[in-house]
Amino acid sequence: MKNALSICIYIFLFSISALAQQKDIAGLDRDTITNYSTYKRSIGFAGLLQTRALASLSKDVDVNGKNFDASSPSKITNTFLLKRARLQVKGTVNDHFSANLMVNFAEFNANPINKVLENAYIKYSLGRHFNLQAGQFRPFFGIEDALPVDIIRTLDYSNQYYAFGASGWQSFQVGVSVFGDLTKEDNLPVRYYAGIYNGNNRNQLTDNDNSKNVYGRLETSPTKDITIGINAASGSFGAGTGSAWGSDLLGRIILAEKWKLLLGGEYKTGTNFVLFNTYTTKPELSMVKMRGFYIFPILRYEYKRPRVRAIEFSTRYEYFDENYKLDSNPRQTIIPNLTFIFADDFYAALQGGVSIDLYKTDIPLTTTYARNLGYLQLQIRF
Repeated sequence: MKNALSICIYIFLFSISALAQQKDIAGLDRDTITNYSTYKRSIGFAGLLQTRALASLSKDVDVNGKNFDASSPSKITNTFLLKRARLQVKGTVNDHFSANLMVNFAEFNANPINKVLENAYIKYSLGRHFNLQAGQFRPFFGIEDALPVDIIRTLDYSNQYYAFGASGWQSFQVGVSVFGDLTKEDNLPVRYYAGIYNGNNRNQLTDNDNSKNVYGRLETSPTKDITIGINAASGSFGAGTGSAWGSDLLGRIILAEKWKLLLGGEYKTGTNFVLFNTYTTKPELSMVKMRGFYIFPILRYEYKRPRVRAIEFSTRYEYFDENYKLDSNPRQTIIPNLTFIFADDFYAALQGGVSIDLYKTDIPLTTTYARNLGYLQLQIRF
C-alpha cells in the first residue's frame, strides 16, 4: 500500500512537470518573448588615443613634407602631434537594432569644418546573411575600410586610401549599405558588401549633385588564413560620372610556435575627381585617373610576457600615381616599422620607424619632393 501510494505521487508530480513543459499548438514555449523592445539592450564605449613625435630627416623639408627655401624663415622640422583622439559609442536597442557614433576630437587642432564627426549610423541586423546600415560610415571598398578604425599597424593608412577618400570612393561617406554572407556556414565563405551614398564626403549638408555613388565588394576565404576581395564603384563628384575598382589580399602564415608572417596587399585604380576640379581647362574626365598598389608584410613574434605581449617588424612598400594618364609622376613610399605591443589586441602599442618618400620628378617648394620622416608613435585603445 505504501509503495502504491509512492508510485501515485510520483506519477502525479511527473504529469505536472510534463504539463509545465508542454508546447502550445503553434509549437512555441509558453514563456516565448512577446516584446523585444529591450531584449539585449546595452551601451558600450571605446576610444583611441594616438600621439606622435615627428622629425624631418631631409634637408630643407618640413614635417609636412614640403620643400622650403633655405634662405626663408625657419620652418618646422620637428614636432609633437596628437593625431587621433577618438571616442566611440555603440548603443544596442535590441537584437536587431543598434547605433554607432564616433568622433575624433583631434580634428579641433586645425579647421574642424566637415571633420570631427566620423561614424554616425544606424544598423539593422537580421542575421548573418543580411545587415543594413544607414547614416555616415565607411563603405567597404578595400581592406583598409574593412579593418577596425582603431587598429593602425604602421605610421598611417596608405596614400591611396586618402586619395580615394578625397574623391569620394572610400573613407567616411553618407548613405546606405547592406552586407552579409552569401553562403551557408559549412560552405566556402563568400561575403558581399553593397551600397549607395552621396559621394561628396562626410559631414555635408546635402549631396553636391543628383547623382549617387554605388559600390559593391565580394570577399572569400578559400582557407581560414587567406582572404581575397574585389571592389567596384561608379559615381560622381559634381563633375560627370567616373569609376573605380580594385582587388586585395590578406594572409597569414605560421612560421613557428611564436612566429607569424602576416601579409596584406591591395591594388586600386579610379577617377581622380579632386585633381580634375583643379584644371582650369578641363580635360576628358576619363583621362584623369589615379592608380596604385601596396604590399604590407608583418613579421610577428608572440613574446607573451606579462608586460610585452608581442613584437612586430614590418615594411610597407607603396607605389601611387595620382595622374598616370596625363602627367605621370609616381610616388614610392617605404615605411620600415618596429612595434612593441604591451596589451593584447593592440590596446597599448609603441611604434617607431621612418617614412621614405621618393618621386620620379621632384618639384621644388611643394610637397611633391623626396623626403624622409622619422617618427615615434604611441597609441592606446580603451
